[in-house]
Amino acid sequence: MSATLDIPDWFWSAAVFVFGSCVGSFLNVCIYRIPRGESIITPASHCPICGNHIAWYDNIPILSFLLLRGRCRHCSQRISLRYPLVEALTALLFLAVWLRFGPGWLTPVYWLATGGLIVASFVDLEHMIIPDRISMGGIPAGLLLSVLFPEMHAQQSRLAALGWSLAGAATGAAALWAIGVLGKLVFRREAMGWGDIKLLGAIGAFLGWQGVVFSIIASSIVGSIVGIYLVLSGNSEWQGRIPYGPYLALGAMIWILWGPELAAWYQSLVSF
Repeated sequence: MSATLDIPDWFWSAAVFVFGSCVGSFLNVCIYRIPRGESIITPASHCPICGNHIAWYDNIPILSFLLLRGRCRHCSQRISLRYPLVEALTALLFLAVWLRFGPGWLTPVYWLATGGLIVASFVDLEHMIIPDRISMGGIPAGLLLSVLFPEMHAQQSRLAALGWSLAGAATGAAALWAIGVLGKLVFRREAMGWGDIKLLGAIGAFLGWQGVVFSIIASSIVGSIVGIYLVLSGNSEWQGRIPYGPYLALGAMIWILWGPELAAWYQSLVSF
């Protein structure tokens, strides 16, 4: 990356971090408005409590929250901690993707996927739903991008890449649907929501069937660890209130950043 316009790596990393935080600010708009059926374009940013317009200098990602000490300038009500958290998380993940893939076309592709996973996760955490605009929209987006950039699936042929993307989307939706049906038969209640099924289909369209398998395994492991912790800490009633979508998103992000290395490690174990 040092050869990119002969500009130092630290400058590009800083620029990506700032860009990611700005995208995170927009993702906060999506997280708040999409579940409420509101437009993500209009009206301009405003306090959700008092309705006053937020000036640009009060809308600087992360920094404005700190300068305002987490309170609205107009009504002095507390600003949700989610806002700087999403901005910082987006900035860090965008930087991680940049450092992993560099200044190529895969970087904006995975930035798009990262943004979708962040929105899906935080909406799921707050409302226990995953909007179709994210999950169902992610499937055709993943298919189209796979054709445009077959290197997403380590393919040279666009047709082969489309096949991998279709297989990933089908595997993701079918696998989680089967788990949900089995869980309902065993536990006599809904074990998997349709939002999770559609989200994993979108993950499969972007990452292929290997990414789907890893996301399921990783989310199950992390979910089990969190569940055990909640039981041991005496907060088992919270276990059913934590949605599955964020766990799937975490697994998908791990695969995006370290997928080839993880696949090689697994193959070394199998062939040992």
